[in-house]
Amino acid sequence: MSSAHAVTDDGAIPAPQVPRSRIVIASMVGTSIEFFDFYIYATAAVLVFPRLFFPAGNDTTALLASFATFGLAFVARPIGSILFGHFGDRIGRKATLVGSLLTMGVATFAIGLLPTYAAVGLWAPALLAIMRFTQGVGLGGEWSGAALLATETAKPGKRAWAAMYPQLGAPIGFFFANGIFLLIVIATGYDSATAGTDHAFLTWGWRIPFLLSAIMVIIGLYVRLKLEETPVFKLAVERGQKVKTPLAQVFKTSWRQLIIGTFVMLATYTLFYIMTTWVVSYGTGKVSDVNGPKLAIPYTDFLELQLIAVLFFAALIPVAGLLADKYGRRPTLIVITAAIVLFGLSFHWFADPSSASAGKMLVFMCVGLGLMGLTFGPMSAVLPELFPTNVRYTGSGISYNTASILGAAVAPFIATWLVSSYGVGWVGVYLAIAAALTLIALIIMKETRDQSLDSV
Repeated sequence: MSSAHAVTDDGAIPAPQVPRSRIVIASMVGTSIEFFDFYIYATAAVLVFPRLFFPAGNDTTALLASFATFGLAFVARPIGSILFGHFGDRIGRKATLVGSLLTMGVATFAIGLLPTYAAVGLWAPALLAIMRFTQGVGLGGEWSGAALLATETAKPGKRAWAAMYPQLGAPIGFFFANGIFLLIVIATGYDSATAGTDHAFLTWGWRIPFLLSAIMVIIGLYVRLKLEETPVFKLAVERGQKVKTPLAQVFKTSWRQLIIGTFVMLATYTLFYIMTTWVVSYGTGKVSDVNGPKLAIPYTDFLELQLIAVLFFAALIPVAGLLADKYGRRPTLIVITAAIVLFGLSFHWFADPSSASAGKMLVFMCVGLGLMGLTFGPMSAVLPELFPTNVRYTGSGISYNTASILGAAVAPFIATWLVSSYGVGWVGVYLAIAAALTLIALIIMKETRDQSLDSV
């Protein structure tokens, strides 16, 4: 082994050959772009697609159909994690990160060009579903690569702090996606309650964020092409520790970690997509509570509330990284997940239609997204730390994205059905149950703060 790549006695990882600032930007900018693409779809799934891509009829049915295509990406994400994980563990992190970004970017740009149901009939939802599936494949490979880029180049004792940078891509992408939609809605004077399908927003305005993603993808590619391979992966190559079939190897040697990692992420996913996707349809009156009147907060007003709340999401991600490095991943996440259980049980008080208001909904979303920042922040350290180097990309990606099926893919759909059938309080119970399952996984999981990443 070359001395340039030697591991120190305290288990430290060799220093990367590129500036730390470039690694931070590449991991954060890339995930910001990926999540921007993902969130503009989430917003359009509530505001645009039920009206333009599905046959006219019952509004709730169209919304549920839109949420179904939204969920397709989460089904695709484990496929993406397997595909990109294979190459990430075989040929390296850098090239795979470029491929995942291109896959997501091309699909997102294409959505901005799709014809509607009025133009091509059933081909419209079919093409939308295909592009959404492709988006999911790209994102399935993106997160793991960005997390490994951050963790495999981190200083000893600072992995959770280093790993929080790609996590910041989520609120950054969310903020810009919804911010651009808000500006377009205001500029076109769109009112979802009164506007017809010939309105400027519905004919061309909604396409702008999807088409703008091409600029962001080009910037992301420029940054990532200037990266080098991570020192940890270089060591594995030098030692001849790569495996031919990472998927088979991870199921053979790390199946327990796959299960634990999946359920550790479950509460995070469920919380986030309730607080960002479902809550829009509930707060703006797309779906009503069976026990009371619709809230019907104007869309632009509600989006402004979300943009304020997402600042709490962003602010608490670094806090979570510091706590996870100081106190450990397991105790930090156990306390945070217990708080999510309590938050779920408070839904009836926060969001009951007979007493809810814009102010109360703002507090509700700030608390929910604040908890999201705390639980999401350490995850890009926790999941990679569960797996050895030669299957780390595959293992962390499968856990992260399988949780997306169990949590995020079904969360808006289940929450919409629960609120229209039993009331908003049961949406909170659903979240509390998901968080309880995560608590069990955390109790079973071993602490990983001091786990060396230079392992097989």
